[in-house]
Amino acid sequence: MGLTTRAIRHYHHLGLLPEPARRPNGYREYGLREAIMLARVKRLTELGLGLEEVRDVLADDEGRELAEVLGELDDDLAQQEADIRARRARLAELLRMSREGLLPGDGPVSPGLAELFGRFRPAGSAAAAKDLEHLALFDATADPVQRDRIYLALRRLADDPELATKMGELYARMDDLAHASVDDPRVEALGTDLAAVVPDDLLAVLAHEGRGDSAPSKTAFGDAFLDDFAPAQAAAVRQMLKVLSARTGWAGWTP
Repeated sequence: MGLTTRAIRHYHHLGLLPEPARRPNGYREYGLREAIMLARVKRLTELGLGLEEVRDVLADDEGRELAEVLGELDDDLAQQEADIRARRARLAELLRMSREGLLPGDGPVSPGLAELFGRFRPAGSAAAAKDLEHLALFDATADPVQRDRIYLALRRLADDPELATKMGELYARMDDLAHASVDDPRVEALGTDLAAVVPDDLLAVLAHEGRGDSAPSKTAFGDAFLDDFAPAQAAAVRQMLKVLSARTGWAGWTP
């Protein structure tokens, strides 16, 4: 039957199997009835029932009906199947994006960000790749509700062909500032142009979610975010935040 004596003793301890009579030498004497009950226990556990559920099913009174327990088990398995299908679909998308070089090297991201990466292709820009890394960090640390609101607004940005083209040009200009000085005349113009492409709906979400102590320029994360750029690039980002602050009338954007 494939059951060890240790397992059978455990069944006795849990009350799944009544203690049989003992022989004069102290050994348990198992008969046909015990063998039938052991077979039932084995079949039920192979279906995935826990031992407490098996005990309920086998109880003579006050036990749960077998159909009820099996129905719950079937519901659990159906949910597990759905979860596995969803995870495999996510893994398939992540594998595709990994082959195409669209994922950060740090590892997998949420389904929302994976979809966003699929829409927004940085086309080899170092600045764009850095933005994706920042998004991956945000993805792992942000409140899920806040994160999803921002991703929805970003998807609208990525789906606009004109804005997507404009963003490609702005990323190229940001790349050009990698070795420039902070007083380069291109810095202020780039920051102003970066602010100009932020749609009102995205800006409204960012302003709403960032109010209080979570403002980009008021947190340690915000400082680390700016420090991750070259000096001239960080100056362009500060200029962008300054313009956004004036545009929204909210001082939280002011660097």
